[in-house]
Amino acid sequence: MEGRRSNPGPNPPRALPLNFPSFFLHSMFCQATGFGGTVQQGVAVEDKLRARKAAAAAAAAAAAAGSSTAATKPPREFTVTFNADTAAGLPWRFAPAQRSIRVVPGQAALAFFTATNTSAQPVTGVSTYNVAPPAAGPHFNKVQCFCFEEQRLGPGERVDMPVLFYLDEAAADDPRLATVDSLTLSYTFFVVAEGEEGEAGRRAVEEAAARGER
Repeated sequence: MEGRRSNPGPNPPRALPLNFPSFFLHSMFCQATGFGGTVQQGVAVEDKLRARKAAAAAAAAAAAAGSSTAATKPPREFTVTFNADTAAGLPWRFAPAQRSIRVVPGQAALAFFTATNTSAQPVTGVSTYNVAPPAAGPHFNKVQCFCFEEQRLGPGERVDMPVLFYLDEAAADDPRLATVDSLTLSYTFFVVAEGEEGEAGRRAVEEAAARGER
């Protein structure tokens, strides 16, 4: 998926915390990014979140019926920090538009990364990503992302690339994350070209796909 292309400006895009239902989420995403196509992964994600929301509402109603004075547990939050790197041979400036955002498990969040081709030639890049600590990886879900798709930038061109994601609600109760309140989402861009540099980028993407980082 190609990002939104624009000229550099004084105010970088900001992360936008979003809530479902699905129609509102999709509309906000399209308005914020300029994309109007169908989010292919969105249907399954929305169904999953809708079912969990219904189950949570039923559980809350049952708890309220059992004790009207029961204390409400505040939702747990995680700080998601963003990191951006470029492999050798890629003449791009690549950085997150925001350093970090606060995320509540079960709620979607929208963040942006910005890439600029600093060379005098068109350059194509492709990215991989990872989540740290590893225990958080199974709870991380991408609704829309620029990873594993080629991005071609002309000389001096800049593009703003969105990442729409959420953490499973189960992350809040995962014992492996009991003492964790900060996660890191990292992206690395590789050059796509003929020869050794392009082959290195393709190998990185294939290895990430084999690990299930799609």
